[in-house]
Amino acid sequence: MLQILKQNQKHFSMYAVLILIFAVFGFLTDFVNFMPRNITNLVIQNSYILILAIGMVMVIIIGKIDLSVGSVVALTGAIAAWAYNLAGGSLIVALLVSLFAGALIGAFQGYWIAYLKVPAFIVTLAGMLGWRGATYLFTDLQPIGLTNDSFKVITTGFVEPGFIDAKLLALLVGIAVVVLMVLFDLRRRQKRTKLGFDILPMPLFALKNLFISAVIMWVFYKFSMDRGVPIIIVIIGALVVFLTYVMNNTVFGRNIYAIGGNAKAAKLSGINAERTELYVFTIMGVLAAFAGVIFTAYMNQATPAAGNMFELDAISAVFVGGASATGGVGTIIGSIIGGLVMGVINNGMSLMNLGPEFQYVVKGLVLLVAVWYDLYNNKKSS
Repeated sequence: MLQILKQNQKHFSMYAVLILIFAVFGFLTDFVNFMPRNITNLVIQNSYILILAIGMVMVIIIGKIDLSVGSVVALTGAIAAWAYNLAGGSLIVALLVSLFAGALIGAFQGYWIAYLKVPAFIVTLAGMLGWRGATYLFTDLQPIGLTNDSFKVITTGFVEPGFIDAKLLALLVGIAVVVLMVLFDLRRRQKRTKLGFDILPMPLFALKNLFISAVIMWVFYKFSMDRGVPIIIVIIGALVVFLTYVMNNTVFGRNIYAIGGNAKAAKLSGINAERTELYVFTIMGVLAAFAGVIFTAYMNQATPAAGNMFELDAISAVFVGGASATGGVGTIIGSIIGGLVMGVINNGMSLMNLGPEFQYVVKGLVLLVAVWYDLYNNKKSS
């Protein structure tokens, strides 16, 4: 049992860190951060970071890095605003044009990395500079306003089906999420048992699910006390479910972990590593574009300076969420938890009226400690 606990300590510790940081900021802010409106705002204000973290964890699992996501957010956000105005206020057109642009950017960078063998650090560093310059050219260093306020419904809207109260719906959605999570975890436990893998003892398994279920229900209870379930939560939830399934239950997902674990062995076993890496960076480009759309909606305009330092938050979220700096380890859920940790830090320091200079220092230290913790665990296990 002790061995199993050691193997899962990173998984457990990220939940503990999230609760601890949230509680500390609660004491420091007279528990203003526990208010329902603040919980809703916390999720909305960090939604684009969570989306970036979902893509970034896939990049880091294959042992690469993407420093360009902040600049891609800026450029695709500007493209989304331009397309929205050009199409007479069509959100669908803006979304499709922006996602297509993100896919092209991701595929372009992925080709240089996968097939031309230029290090990802160099390619994406060039992208960070190049796409930022392209944004300045595209916007002429001026914000691009939107023709109407319909665009921002993505971040300001709430699920309101009409036939049921939005606040009651929030509680029902929370219950549904908990039930599905427990059923999925039970099924995964059964599969691991059949394959002969180590599993958590049933009391510890039950305690883990009880703890996570309590956190989920608390969040949705706070939603029910405010305005209901934000639309962006539904979008992020769908992305998490879909990509978690892809990573855990498809050949493509297994190839990603295999390449990150040992790229040479993966190639010798017949895996097309180049094509997989190209797809991963294309997905990252699409998610960065989606984050650009979300940020444009949140700001209700596209600005040339959008996305500044977003790569820091996304990379930090992935490492705080348990991904390994050496590749081969990481989960979509972990990156979401890590993103929430970074969001809670941002939110708590803002409530304390601390300037961005303090926020950068704290987030830098969090990233440093997260990577050190990963390397420390790897050294112990070896």
